[in-house]
Amino acid sequence: MHNSAILITLILFSLSSPNLLSTERLKQHITKATSLSLFDSPSYAPTTTAKRYVNPSAPKTGKITLAGFGSFDTLNPYLLKGISPINTPGMGMYGFSEANEPLMAGTGNYLPSGDEAQTAYCLVCNTIEYPSDLSWIRFSINPNATFHDGSPITASDVEKSIQLLRSDLAHPRYLDIYRHITSIKILNPHSIQFNIEGENRKSLMLRIGELPVMSKAHWTQYSFNDASTTAPMLSGPYRITKFQLGSHVEFSRVENHWAKDHPLYQGQFNFNTVRIDFFKDRTVALEAFKAGNIDVFYEYVSKDWATAYDFPARNSGQVLKEEIKHKIPSGSQAFFFNLRKPLFQDVRVREALSLLFDFEWTNKTIFANAYKRSNTYYPNSPFEAKGTPEGAEREYLLPHKNSLPANIFNTPFALDTTKGNGNIRPQLRKATSLLNQAGWGLSNNQLTHNKTGKKFEFEFLVNQPSFTRVINPYIKNLSRAGIKATVRVVDRSQYKVRLDEKDFDIITFVYPQTLSPNHEQRLYFHSSQVDIRGSRNFAGISNPAIDTLIDNISSASDRSSLTAATKALDRALLWNYYTIPHWHLNYHRVAYWNHFARPVVQPQYNLGFTSWWIENKQ
Repeated sequence: MHNSAILITLILFSLSSPNLLSTERLKQHITKATSLSLFDSPSYAPTTTAKRYVNPSAPKTGKITLAGFGSFDTLNPYLLKGISPINTPGMGMYGFSEANEPLMAGTGNYLPSGDEAQTAYCLVCNTIEYPSDLSWIRFSINPNATFHDGSPITASDVEKSIQLLRSDLAHPRYLDIYRHITSIKILNPHSIQFNIEGENRKSLMLRIGELPVMSKAHWTQYSFNDASTTAPMLSGPYRITKFQLGSHVEFSRVENHWAKDHPLYQGQFNFNTVRIDFFKDRTVALEAFKAGNIDVFYEYVSKDWATAYDFPARNSGQVLKEEIKHKIPSGSQAFFFNLRKPLFQDVRVREALSLLFDFEWTNKTIFANAYKRSNTYYPNSPFEAKGTPEGAEREYLLPHKNSLPANIFNTPFALDTTKGNGNIRPQLRKATSLLNQAGWGLSNNQLTHNKTGKKFEFEFLVNQPSFTRVINPYIKNLSRAGIKATVRVVDRSQYKVRLDEKDFDIITFVYPQTLSPNHEQRLYFHSSQVDIRGSRNFAGISNPAIDTLIDNISSASDRSSLTAATKALDRALLWNYYTIPHWHLNYHRVAYWNHFARPVVQPQYNLGFTSWWIENKQ
């Protein structure tokens, strides 16, 4: 080829692919696909009609009502300020934890996969392309994709969506998730390219694929941070048709939905109308379920599961009560110490407080022995650190030997256990010794600091009144060591504000965990998140060793290295006693009226409620 022809070819190619300017990059292999997986091969071909755990012939009919808990004051789920209905507790379990369709579905909140880990399939996008060095990813928008007003979804809408989420108006977690996007280029109205950097670029590509696509026209007309009274323009199978702030929200089927025949939607979202009524009291919500005003009730309270379902409709078979097994990694539920408070900065103090929590008595007396203790931040998963560290896990820990607790290499971590009879004398002796070592001693039955005279007292902050039955016996045990603790119950809006501002001593929270831990670990435990308003590093962990262990997870190139890196992080977190881990289950507790039917195959990694349907409701 003539030199000028080569130059023209290079110029034309570089114009269409601005991140591929060098001759070396022109030689790269370009992958074009409709799916993307972090480590494993996707289970479904592009022509697959439905997931294995759905019924493609499920009828689409009827109206259902679900129970939401707390309240909401905005319809925009992406803001730091305010609470949206899909961000309230419980909605994620039912599959209603995202409103906007994403570029790809399967890994995020929208249509999460029930049988694959970290694998996504094109939804709003038609295809994806990326080079062998993963320096960019290009999305071709499905030309049939439209918002509910009939306007086409374009690359400009995608660009606007990422701009909004990376702005000061959105929750700061999005800025952190997308921090390695270096530039964005609209190639044509239906093609957009993200140029990226960093260690684990494929993981970032999946996070970009999860991007909820919002309407540029809508958010040009309305203010993004003042959307409490305006229903957003959506593109999915439901639109918001009714709502009253704090009370209820109703979604109705879009009959001419652009993707109703898409493989991802086959057998999914089978109800014509979904209404969510909000309750500030779980007991009132349960009574509404018993009366037939709520169709499904996902039970979180073990005592209620054991004792509160003896009512006529249940006894006659009109209401079914099921324990549905799953393989979902349980969340990291725990009491979180706020290390920003000087009181909790000594690891010996944190270990002492951990010793005084009698899980065995709590499980026996309050939970009817329903739970397993979580000796890990990753319960019900292969990422739990067991025994002593070996192989790759040990190699991840060795560079930090001088900054990690001494026992981490030669002693298996285990939370102390009691006989469950309320006698905690052995634990009390250990705790008292640790507190003495940390400079605390008894004075008139009150624990005080030997140098400052400061009394050892703190407050538990909760937003669920029912949880006080767990905390009050713990407070009694703390008092035996001379510690004065109290519990304050606030409503959900106050709770959110105080968590955003890190205005608490100890809280109860649950970090969701996944089959492939990744960027969310940075949000939970990385020092960069300590001083960010609204961040999820509630414990205030600022530890260079922890930061590096998180980076090892982010840069893992295969599942075995990911497992070893996560176990190393788990072990380091546990030995630093940043939290008092709680408990977990490996099954769903669900009660529902018997007009529902569900597929024969139960998904392993979610409840699969979006694939249920109404069979015989009168």
